Amino acid sequence: MYPGLYTKNMANKQAADFDWDLVGSKGFGGGYSAEERATLEALIDGTLNQVTEKEVVVGTVVGITDREVILNIGFKSDGMVSTTEFRDMPELKVGDQVEVYVENQEDSNGQLILSRKLAKVMTAWSNIEKALETDIVIDGFVKRRTKGGLIVDIYGVEAFLPGSQIDVKPIRDFDIFVGKKMEVKVVKINHANDNVVVSHKVLIEKDLEQQRQQILTNLEKGQVLEGVIKNMTNFGVFIDLGGVDGLLHITDISWGRINHPQELLKLDQKIQVVVLDFDENKKRISLGMKQLQAHPWEALASEVEVGSKVKGKIVNVADYGAFLEVLPGVEGLIHVSEMSWSQHLRNPQDFLKVGDEIEAVVLTLDRAERKMSLGIKQLTEDPWTKQDLLSKYAVGSKHRGTVRNLTNFGLFLELEEGIDGLVHVSDLSWTKKVKHPSEFVKVGEGLDVVVLELDAENRRLALGHKQLEENPWDTFETIFTVGSIHKSTVTSKNDKTATLELPYGIEGFAPIKQLTKEDGSIAEVGESLDFKVLEFSKEDRKIMLSHTKIHSDVKEEAVQEEKKKTAKAVEKVAATVEKSTMGDLDALSALKEQMEGAAREEAIKKLEKKAKSE
Repeated sequence: MYPGLYTKNMANKQAADFDWDLVGSKGFGGGYSAEERATLEALIDGTLNQVTEKEVVVGTVVGITDREVILNIGFKSDGMVSTTEFRDMPELKVGDQVEVYVENQEDSNGQLILSRKLAKVMTAWSNIEKALETDIVIDGFVKRRTKGGLIVDIYGVEAFLPGSQIDVKPIRDFDIFVGKKMEVKVVKINHANDNVVVSHKVLIEKDLEQQRQQILTNLEKGQVLEGVIKNMTNFGVFIDLGGVDGLLHITDISWGRINHPQELLKLDQKIQVVVLDFDENKKRISLGMKQLQAHPWEALASEVEVGSKVKGKIVNVADYGAFLEVLPGVEGLIHVSEMSWSQHLRNPQDFLKVGDEIEAVVLTLDRAERKMSLGIKQLTEDPWTKQDLLSKYAVGSKHRGTVRNLTNFGLFLELEEGIDGLVHVSDLSWTKKVKHPSEFVKVGEGLDVVVLELDAENRRLALGHKQLEENPWDTFETIFTVGSIHKSTVTSKNDKTATLELPYGIEGFAPIKQLTKEDGSIAEVGESLDFKVLEFSKEDRKIMLSHTKIHSDVKEEAVQEEKKKTAKAVEKVAATVEKSTMGDLDALSALKEQMEGAAREEAIKKLEKKAKSE
């Protein structure tokens, strides 16, 4: 155990100066009287400090060994601290003063226990709390990068610097700060987790606030400023004007059309912009970049006029048309109706796509309003004005086209691009009554037709499909004669009329009452029965039939036949009677009436018997 400071001073005297005769038989110090002892203890106590455990004190280095540093803190004994706690002080020497933490005044060996490490921690936290309370700036050292920010050493304590608190502008590379000093402010202390959060941004913001106010005070529309791109989005970029942010919208970057700002700009780039508008209350500033350049419409050549041809690139395709960029910032609209001579409008994407480089014809031009309409169908000849039109589509000529549209009255058939014709619903079939073209054909299908009428001046073409064949009604007139009987099928019926399918696919009609069968029931849809032709009209293409008429006519014919037979029998009897006697006229008359009545009853009985057997 090392002696105290007083003891060491005594030990430094030469042994010759010490009067050994004063040492009595009672041992060292035994020769002092009580009064002298009290005086000496008072002298010693006056050289010692009052030391409290668990506090930081200043000690003086009085000795250094390979393993320990000996410190005098003014206590009755010196303390020792491991040299490992002084690695940050390689030039430590005797006489230097350092702060240490008193862990224990005297351990089981009577040793004073000190710690410089704990002293540094205690002092650091005290300084950190003071920095937070007094809002002072601290010099920190960036030790390393971590998730979301940086680790900064302040007073020997590791503090967290979030990435959002490094600078007023977004930082994309945190590594550039590692190993460098940085001024920070303590913004938060979490004692439970011993966490400290610091900020460098608050120092910048404070400096920028005055600059921001000065910029806003002097801001004017039309003012040209220099700024740095700090953030980029798909709708524009945010420009740092020196403490104030402004928005440069994508439409104000270039006179030409761009899809994203990164096509022309990049982060951290310095650019010049002009103030378009600003709201002092909301501190919103709208900026422009293209306004610093002349409008490209002013550079449009004078040779460009209505009827001239221009070349460019398709920059946008919409439902109604496409935009052709003639020069950067000079665009013309090609309406979908000006893309093809076809009368049936299609999707513009069927003709053009973004990036296509094409030629177009100027249809309208307004330099003052900076508007231009273009067409591409005008690059080809109008099919209705071709010299061979009249001969190609002469009446009676046959063609095949594509069904483009269906209406209630017919369908439109495209024979070639720009040449459409109408097929009326009545000209689809000779034999069937087509109510709607969809029953006969579908959009997109091909159809053979013959030209019925051509009006080139009014761009009208009448077509027919049934005319490809001879009118079968000339033949039907000889087959479906009035009174002829044909097997027919009931295909549909309503309250008054039934539709029948006759041989050769022809349709006929029958009143509902003419569907009555011999047993009194009504024929249903799907039944096939014999029908008699009641009426035939070639002009109206109409055939009226009856099933009831077949069995009712049979009965009537049978009655008439029996009447004829009876009449012949009566005449024969009358002739015989006349020969035998001519005088008895009353008897003859009575006999005739009797025979006629008997014959009539007999004929009726035969008809009823025949009907029952059938």
